[in-house]
Amino acid sequence: MTDTTLKDQLNNAVKNAMRNKEKDRLVTLRMAQAAVKQIEVDERRELGDDDVLKVLDKMLKQRRDAASQYDDAGRQELADKERAEMAIIEEFMPAALSDEELEGLIRSAISATDAQGMQDMGRVMNELRPQVTGRVDMGQLSKKVRAVLAGR
Repeated sequence: MTDTTLKDQLNNAVKNAMRNKEKDRLVTLRMAQAAVKQIEVDERRELGDDDVLKVLDKMLKQRRDAASQYDDAGRQELADKERAEMAIIEEFMPAALSDEELEGLIRSAISATDAQGMQDMGRVMNELRPQVTGRVDMGQLSKKVRAVLAGR
């Protein structure tokens, strides 16, 4: 773990974007900062890296959904804008998990929860969530867990 927090990295990125006059990047970074600050104000607490990751992960999901809807509506310029924002946010996310790593985590979570079938899906997902937040799309994870559990 580095000695700079994710919030510090965000703040530094905002400063650099201002210095370099990167307007689009600055807007996206400030949106992320505002989302973090909003939760800190609402909950009256300082957010740690895990909490900031959850905020960024939620922002990514929103942009992924919006891009998909824009694609369906034939609004390519708006879909491209959402994807550009996603690329900026992804810079602050941990490295994505490979399929092999994900498969291993799913199998160990199933063992840890002693899951027998689909009725145990929630327990398996709850076991996995802290390990994979920000490293995998939760929708894709859900499909993979469902497939493994259905095969039991």
